[in-house]
Amino acid sequence: MGETCAVDPLADDDALMAAWTRGEAIAFDRLYARHHAALYRFVRRLLGRTLAAQADEVFQDTWLRVVHARASFDPQAASFRTWLFTLAHHRAVDVLRRSGREVAIDAHEGDDGAAWDPSADGAQAWQHWPAPATPEGEDVAFWRRAGERLLHCLEQLPVAQRSAFLLHHEDGLALDDVARALEVGFETAKTRLRYAMSKLRACMGAYLAPLQENA
Repeated sequence: MGETCAVDPLADDDALMAAWTRGEAIAFDRLYARHHAALYRFVRRLLGRTLAAQADEVFQDTWLRVVHARASFDPQAASFRTWLFTLAHHRAVDVLRRSGREVAIDAHEGDDGAAWDPSADGAQAWQHWPAPATPEGEDVAFWRRAGERLLHCLEQLPVAQRSAFLLHHEDGLALDDVARALEVGFETAKTRLRYAMSKLRACMGAYLAPLQENA
């Protein structure tokens, strides 16, 4: 028990994994505390509102997979965080497939299979957002509604593109780590992210004009 208390609370994830594999249970507790909030958010937003009831199941199953597969973790292949999100992505995709949602979509296509034109992304509309440095009065309402709209727009993305956006922009994974987590090539991950951003700008841009008219 004395060795358990010796685990450095500031140790990086790889060191905590090594300690946990040696039997230091507190190392797992620290890994969980460090990553559980971001992991749950990723799972919840990847599944979307229609499958929100299954977010807890996917979240818990991911940690169970971490427990059962900890001996196979290779820090040379991927960071713990990347490995963790890879496991979560696998489990979430299983749930999405069981629900009948198409997940094997080419990065260049939308949900309806139509080719996407990245030039028609409504990017100009984003220039009219209120400055976030002055969150008062109507601006607060604007950002709140804009945040709600962004979540709606995220759910309109193909799953492959939504995953890339969430991992890179919400969870802070570098693009090469996004590729590892999604088990695709770097260029594929880059393309998915580019198309995700283009579609989100178009979706948000269509929303901003009415907001500005009512301001």
